[in-house]
Amino acid sequence: QVQLAESGGGLVQAGGSLRLSCAASSGTFSTYAMGWFRQAPGKEREFVSAINWNGGSTQYADSVKGRFTISKDNAKNIVYLQMNSLKFEDTAIYYCAARRPLSGEAYRSQNDYPYWGQGTQVTVSS
Repeated sequence: QVQLAESGGGLVQAGGSLRLSCAASSGTFSTYAMGWFRQAPGKEREFVSAINWNGGSTQYADSVKGRFTISKDNAKNIVYLQMNSLKFEDTAIYYCAARRPLSGEAYRSQNDYPYWGQGTQVTVSS
């Protein structure tokens, strides 16, 4: 079992940057694959980015590729999502998720993740 807590959300102008953090309670965090998802008002939750257990493989949604960067600090039990060149359409609640991997892949599907944080609000003003 792992507990996740997101932080770093807030209000930012379009073109600005934010860095989200997701702290994990588990001492075996280094073995987990992690993902970031988001849910905008009135929309379904969607994939944003994912990273495999050792940080060697990453995945991004097309909408954020080139602007967002996911990273994992196994020493600190934290996964980050650096968000640059933010757009109004990036406004959403951002969730991190975790799973014990079956392979070295980064997982894109929500159904692959049994552990979820409570989310952090990101609001981008146009």
